[in-house]
Amino acid sequence: MGKYVIARPVVSELVVEKSRFLCTLARVETEGEAQEFVRAMKKKYWDATHNCSAYIVGPDNRVERSNDDGEPSGTAGSPMLEVLRRKELYNTAAVVTRYFGGIKLGAGGLTRTYGKCVAQAVEEGGLAEMVPMGDYAFLWTLDDVGRVLNLLYQQDLFAVGDVEYANRAKIHLVMPRDRKEKAEAWLTESLSRPVALDEEKTFFEECPVEPAQS
Repeated sequence: MGKYVIARPVVSELVVEKSRFLCTLARVETEGEAQEFVRAMKKKYWDATHNCSAYIVGPDNRVERSNDDGEPSGTAGSPMLEVLRRKELYNTAAVVTRYFGGIKLGAGGLTRTYGKCVAQAVEEGGLAEMVPMGDYAFLWTLDDVGRVLNLLYQQDLFAVGDVEYANRAKIHLVMPRDRKEKAEAWLTESLSRPVALDEEKTFFEECPVEPAQS
């Protein structure tokens, strides 16, 4: 299952036995976007000997495709796809463009080179994790909200978001979704009153991973 996306688009170059290999990585959201990216790279590098590709779409790896684009079967697209899997990437497309240098690499050499080229590009581009986040809220009395906010600002379990004032104060807290129960326990203990957080909205936040995973 995919865990990471590439932190930024990247083009990485590798030269092996006078053949020039260029790996272009891009983030994609759908298979259609991945296919369009592959077409764009083939158009850009129209004069190349090969434009081999691999992509994974969806955190559950629901779509995986690879293409050798004229290289011997299984020597290009498959090792490229395997690197994306090993790096736990998703919503990522890779195209390795080859300009033949006149020396044949053999099946083993091609497999190693195409895989190495993608791995090098991932290292150069870096990884990011899309963390599931939640905006949660609870109500509190107006006459005590100042004291409560002072307490909330002193902890690092969550971030204090907007505060809406009406008959009571509605305090928003933003945190990774897997911290909700821990936050409720902390609030209940710190405020000496049971606190249940209502989910207002959910979203994903991109967090860089350093160094890139191997």
